Amino acid sequence: VRLVESGGRSVQPGGSLRLSCLVFGGSFSAYAMAWFRQTPGNEREFVATVTWNGRVTKYADSVKGRFTISRDSAKSTAYLQMTSLIPDDTAIYYCAANKNNYVPDLHLKEEYEYWGQGTQVTVSS
Repeated sequence: VRLVESGGRSVQPGGSLRLSCLVFGGSFSAYAMAWFRQTPGNEREFVATVTWNGRVTKYADSVKGRFTISRDSAKSTAYLQMTSLIPDDTAIYYCAANKNNYVPDLHLKEEYEYWGQGTQVTVSS
């Protein structure tokens, strides 16, 4: 299973971006999908997740109301729509896939078997 993120770039505060995560191999429709992010010297932190059927989503408090996670099974792709971006959103964003859809644990990075290589998002004026 291979995950490939795209869409990261530099943007001004208040701007918007949409990240994409294309999944090759495996069974995309069975995976919970998530986005995590990491800055230098810090642990990878949870951003958002969506269950295999798209019915349940969870968000970190820091992005709630600004970010939206979604998925398109026909395209084997997960998305992260980011709006009202702030400098603290600057990070490498990683996509992850999880065969278990146990909602209470979907914010835990240890639950995810497959990871992408990351895409850089920089929010700066």
